[in-house]
Amino acid sequence: MKNIAVIGSGTMGNGIAHVFAQTGYQVALIDISEDALKKALGTIEKNLDRQINKEIITEEGKKNTLNNITTFTSTEEGVKNADLVVEAATENIDLKLKIFQDLDKWCDAKTILATNTSSISITKIAAVTQRSEKVIGMHFMNPVPVMKLVEVIRGYNTTDEVTAQIMDLSKNLGKVPVEVNDYPGFVANRILMPMINEAIYSLYEGVAGVEEIDTVMKLGMAHPMGPLQLADFIGLDVCLSILNVLYDGFGNPKYAPCPLLVNMVEAGHKGVKSGSGFYSWGHGTKDLIVADRFKK
Repeated sequence: MKNIAVIGSGTMGNGIAHVFAQTGYQVALIDISEDALKKALGTIEKNLDRQINKEIITEEGKKNTLNNITTFTSTEEGVKNADLVVEAATENIDLKLKIFQDLDKWCDAKTILATNTSSISITKIAAVTQRSEKVIGMHFMNPVPVMKLVEVIRGYNTTDEVTAQIMDLSKNLGKVPVEVNDYPGFVANRILMPMINEAIYSLYEGVAGVEEIDTVMKLGMAHPMGPLQLADFIGLDVCLSILNVLYDGFGNPKYAPCPLLVNMVEAGHKGVKSGSGFYSWGHGTKDLIVADRFKK
């Protein structure tokens, strides 16, 4: 595989494009918004500059990476020569199903179709195509250029050959792929989201405050950041969406989202992306400042 198409130029999409391009693949980065694509290229350039400062890459490496990326606002045009398409659009099932229906029409029969979904069924996505054996999950972790893990998720019909190709490809990117089967939340979010949800319940029920909960998990469990801070980074709307997938998929009340999380998302407090969640963001410092609502 030489030609990679990445659909969606947001946080995950531009990170995925970055690592493929840096490894020498030709990348078509696709988004319906020209402004979003310009912003994505700016983000990639900033992240490459960080790598130069850390002496991970050279100026020549940065130049080559950027030269390996071509942007498109037409998905049909962007995927025309792709050996692999990685969909990294918004975590919305209807949107993803529509994208995969279109990809199945526009892509060559040999093209493998992957999704970066963090929780939605690969089997369900694959079912809207005529190539379910060539549909697979590639769940990268954020930030993509830094984090080593890729969850490689087999749909019900995904072949051994396609799985092996994606496992090898992930290794070529310098990642550590882990093969998992297609059940709600896969492994990462099936374990992570109930922990985050329980942390929110602990706040909701007055067990402890935001800082106290995060400090316990950081110092007591050696987590690099507390679950409430992490939830803000992931996006509270994304956390809620994944918990709903788990709850609907298993029908088990232990996955039911905390009412506090539901209310925060409905009120527009989605974490870093909105400027406010459990913490206040956008104040221009690296200090962790608890959101006014949760201050004692």
